[in-house]
Amino acid sequence: MSPLTASDLQRIFEKLDMNEDGLVSLEELKWLLDRIGYEFSPEELECFVGKQKLDLNEFLLFWESISEKNSNIGDDVEGDLAKAFEVFDLDGDGFITGPELECVLKRLRLWDEQNGRDCSAMICAFDSNSDGRLDFQEFKNMMLLTSSS
Repeated sequence: MSPLTASDLQRIFEKLDMNEDGLVSLEELKWLLDRIGYEFSPEELECFVGKQKLDLNEFLLFWESISEKNSNIGDDVEGDLAKAFEVFDLDGDGFITGPELECVLKRLRLWDEQNGRDCSAMICAFDSNSDGRLDFQEFKNMMLLTSSS
């Protein structure tokens, strides 16, 4: 992503603010992110942003955070994420299912039966195409979002 100036970002914000209320909705923000190659479900985006609408300053902070994250993602991180994905993809089919996630978390002793969340629900939160499993891109989005929170 090439660096944008504050005035560039303000123009983008103004174009996104279709109803000119001084706020950008998650739908408007998702439209922009989809166009520039970031794949977030509405639920992921709401979780990441933490609110339904952003004013200009919040938009600038959000943009800075995704730009910084994008510039920090190098080949090493991509390779590490691919290795981690392989650990969770137990059957090697290119997808992580709820049962696979639960199995690996249990092996790593990171799963608590009494306090643990349902793995299918965890997957659903990042499953942008709603097929009930995570492909590598969805896994990568999940890992990058959770590491920045």
